[in-house]
Amino acid sequence: MKKQFTHIDASGNPKMVDVSEKRVTKRVAKAQAVVLLGKEIVSQIKNNELITKKGPVFHTAIVAGVMAAKKTHELIPFCHPLALEDCQVQITVDGKQVIITTEARLEGKTGVEMEALTAATVAALTVYDMCKALSHNILIKEVKLMAKSGGKKDFLRKT
Repeated sequence: MKKQFTHIDASGNPKMVDVSEKRVTKRVAKAQAVVLLGKEIVSQIKNNELITKKGPVFHTAIVAGVMAAKKTHELIPFCHPLALEDCQVQITVDGKQVIITTEARLEGKTGVEMEALTAATVAALTVYDMCKALSHNILIKEVKLMAKSGGKKDFLRKT
């Protein structure tokens, strides 16, 4: 039995998945990225914000994450363009860890997990970019889907 891929047609050519027959549901996805900062950077964090020559790191990363979520379909092949109804990016500092938590939501025919993951990833890359002049001792440790609901199957990561 030959496996049928969702993004490959019968001729073996790439294709977008047809969602026209799916029903509209409320869809929510949450993702997380962790960035480890070296002590030379951590020592400069004041009041849960870090200011470098490029500006306020965490505030800029929040804006970059939201912008990225809105452009996910331009970055990931075959992602449907979605009219996000909400995208939130939160950043907390826990010792040397910067924890980026994102949530994307809409009512639609397809899920928003790629948007939540893209927001977390680009926010983490923005932290890296804005801090690299201070030190390259930065590690983007993990990016992961934490939860999704509203589609065929719900998902909840057990920490």
